[in-house]
Amino acid sequence: MSSSVNSDFEQAIPVEKIRYDERGLVPAIIQDYLDGTVLMMAWMNQESLQKTLSTGETWFWSRSRQELWHKGATSGHIQKVRSMRYDCDSDALLVGVEQVGDIACHTGERSCFHQVDSQIDPPPGDSLSQLFQVIVDRRDHPHEGSYTCKLLAGGDNKILKKIGEESAEVVMACKDDQPEEIAGEVADLFYHTLVALAHHHVDLKAVYQKLQQRRR
Repeated sequence: MSSSVNSDFEQAIPVEKIRYDERGLVPAIIQDYLDGTVLMMAWMNQESLQKTLSTGETWFWSRSRQELWHKGATSGHIQKVRSMRYDCDSDALLVGVEQVGDIACHTGERSCFHQVDSQIDPPPGDSLSQLFQVIVDRRDHPHEGSYTCKLLAGGDNKILKKIGEESAEVVMACKDDQPEEIAGEVADLFYHTLVALAHHHVDLKAVYQKLQQRRR
């Protein structure tokens, strides 16, 4: 991360204005900067927040060890800070990161919030990411009678034909200026495009990264 970006963060997050608790700590929610998945929660004090801002990688305060710790220092799964903000009461932080290795939890899971009763489900992200994960699961574990599986079995011929059809329907809905129809047809186009990505083993996050690059 460039020094200019760090400087922007330091101006946006004044460490002395954050409201730390009686232990001198503030909770930090760590979130994937591309799809919004909540990866973990940890504690920062003023020193670890300052190191996070100056280095561009997350640093936290360990309550059990009573020391600073650099996320990923031993595992290699560091977190590169891409955005940071604090809440209306200035007593909680939201940190958007690029998670190296796509693993934030010490158990090897992507997110620390992976437990739902006795099941282990993928942590929720945005709607497109969740849909993409379902499609990838259908690709890797086919279900008899699944429309997605039928599309994937048909390969490019079937998938690309549907993308062409859905694209034309989006055009027609827009020409007719029908908001409800436009939303529905675009949803269909998004879905079939995600199937194409899964078929070609292109991760949706790669698309998000391209969009972020072009936004800059």
